Amino acid sequence: MASYMPVALLQQVREDAGRRCGYCLSSEMVTGIPLEIEHLIPESMGGPTVRENLWLACHRCNKFKSNRIDAIDPVTHAPAPLFNPREHVWREHFQWSGDGTRVTGVTPAGRATVEALQMNNEYVVEARRFWVFAGWHPPLEYG
Repeated sequence: MASYMPVALLQQVREDAGRRCGYCLSSEMVTGIPLEIEHLIPESMGGPTVRENLWLACHRCNKFKSNRIDAIDPVTHAPAPLFNPREHVWREHFQWSGDGTRVTGVTPAGRATVEALQMNNEYVVEARRFWVFAGWHPPLEYG
């Protein structure tokens, strides 16, 4: 059961995240769907409902992340921590494909996150094609 979150805390997290998914960087202005508050360390693992443990995630990334904090790196086949948008720098773990439609993990955490969260599923890649064409994607600060 999700914890109650004061409106002020929700607003702080939304501002911290810049109204973008912490994983795939989808903007709620582009998707037209409010992003979800995500517990970086899941409540089921004792993660508290405090600003330092919360971020925004799109429904898709939040669903696939579920209650995990690590996953298997497809290159090394070893467990790796999932990307943490509060602690890690996106550009150090991921890069966009030349056409801006696919995310590539460049570290064990990045690769594990791309796989676990299915960040390049066919539906989101197709949506990103339209976003790129419209000039909305990839975000300039992450391009």
